[in-house]
Amino acid sequence: MAFIDELKIYAEAGRGGDGVVRWRQEKFIPKGGPSGGDGGRGGNFYIRAVRDIHILSKYKAKKNFSAGRGEDGSNKSLHGKNGDDFFLELPIGSLITNIVTSEKWSLLKEGEEVQLLKGGYGGYGNEHFKSSTNTTPKERNLGQEGEHSNFTIELELFADLGLIGLPNVGKSSLLNALTNAEAKVGDYAFTTLDPNLGDFYGYTIADIPGLIEGASEGKGLGVKFLRHIKRTNMLAHLVSFENLNNVKSDGTSPVRSKTSKKSVSSNGMVKAYKEIRKELEKYDKKFELEDEGLSEKEEIIILTKSDEVDEKIIKREKEKFKKISKNVFILSLFDDKSVKDFKDKLMKILKKT
Repeated sequence: MAFIDELKIYAEAGRGGDGVVRWRQEKFIPKGGPSGGDGGRGGNFYIRAVRDIHILSKYKAKKNFSAGRGEDGSNKSLHGKNGDDFFLELPIGSLITNIVTSEKWSLLKEGEEVQLLKGGYGGYGNEHFKSSTNTTPKERNLGQEGEHSNFTIELELFADLGLIGLPNVGKSSLLNALTNAEAKVGDYAFTTLDPNLGDFYGYTIADIPGLIEGASEGKGLGVKFLRHIKRTNMLAHLVSFENLNNVKSDGTSPVRSKTSKKSVSSNGMVKAYKEIRKELEKYDKKFELEDEGLSEKEEIIILTKSDEVDEKIIKREKEKFKKISKNVFILSLFDDKSVKDFKDKLMKILKKT
């Protein structure tokens, strides 16, 4: 099922039921008077937050939703049944905008419910109009229409840790090593086209698709995925040792092995790191975020794909990044001990956030 994080829908609350004109017809009561009941109220339209980032895919084919209509009144002064309320389930992190009124709502907690539209009132039956001067009223009201509007829904992933970095630095592989996400992995850029989520002992980790220079302007996978980092508590910035030399626009570069005699630049990895940091800062400036900006979030740095790199180079690069962040990790996904040690350290960091 394709991942969907943007959607437009039409929603309407229920119409109120009609009031009716009825008369009491009982034996020995020839002039029983009015007995038309009122119509029921139309159902309200709600949204409800659920822990399922793929649920928007269910609404790809059907984009019109409505609450139940109120039941008409009946004889013997019976009130019509209220219409059923409608609950549209949306992922945690959804931002809902009423296109007509520009009102906005956010769903931040599982189970949170918000009323978007109010159902119409039911109409009065003829009994409601009875008075001393009008003993046989024939008036009644029709039910009111429920509120209705068009809405946009944008999903902003809500995670404890967001994995960011250039394409093909090992984000999906790391997510799979830490969780049971089973994200798609491939030896080429942009393997991940949609964000993946995994559970790490109760903490949610999001694999954000690879960013490139110009992402804040929509280049590559663009602003769409920068948006997903906005509600992430902390960032894990992955930088690959493949970036030791020339950094291409897609984030790839030849691996330098321990036996390679080619010169190794000391600027490639820092350049790759700064490229992504620059895009985060541009995004903050462009959208003037009211809360904590992307570039201001707490960050750890993970240096990946170190298996074929000389130990002296690894040490040199780590020292260089230690000047940028106090939390710098060298991680080999082919070494079980390396992964276990990293899990232990990551758990301690997450507990402090």
